Amino acid sequence: MNASVQAISFPTLIWAFVPAAIVIAVLMRWTTVGRTAIYGMARMLIQLMLIGYVLVFIFEAEKAWVIALVLTVMLLAASVIAIRPIRSKGRVVLRNAFVSILIGGVLTLALVTQVVIDIDPWFLPRYMVPLAGMVFAGSMNAVSLAAERLESELARSVEFTEARATALNASLIPLINSLFAVGLVSLPGMMTGQILSGVSPIVAAKYQIVVMCMLFGASGMSATIYLSLAKRRIGIA
Repeated sequence: MNASVQAISFPTLIWAFVPAAIVIAVLMRWTTVGRTAIYGMARMLIQLMLIGYVLVFIFEAEKAWVIALVLTVMLLAASVIAIRPIRSKGRVVLRNAFVSILIGGVLTLALVTQVVIDIDPWFLPRYMVPLAGMVFAGSMNAVSLAAERLESELARSVEFTEARATALNASLIPLINSLFAVGLVSLPGMMTGQILSGVSPIVAAKYQIVVMCMLFGASGMSATIYLSLAKRRIGIA
């Protein structure tokens, strides 16, 4: 297969923002989150362009301590973002989010990179960093959804066991939906990227299977750990 990737110029890239601009215009007219959407798009653009240049340095460095530092920063950022939607923020909540993402995410990442893919060296940046990003982001979203839903349910005086079950279900709805839709409704990002770069669709499908299992496992474990720690925080036996 052709291994070349079609280059995108900056003037051409601007056209990709047209659909987003339409949605933002509607949000500005109908809701109060239009400015938030603009801010989010601006942050996305700046962050992705910066990380593109940073990744060039990281991939060329190929040093274990650099990768360990990058993973630590990713974990910390994911923990802070995860608790953003909830009202009762604090050190304990942040710690619980960090521990949940750390255990669920790192265990899954280690299994995938060291056993399933068996990368050598263990910190090979072009595998470790993108996969870590997927795992930590999935865990972050699951913890965030679980935390917000648990808080909402408890605020309605729902018994903790029922609130926990509802929160866990809510945290995994996006992933369970993606399990049903993948290959039928959508071709996920990693698979699409590999196909565009010239990789065999069969090979790309195998990697995507790994990614889907990785995301579901890491997200589910992280949400479960967070909800277990939350039970201890609010003092329920």
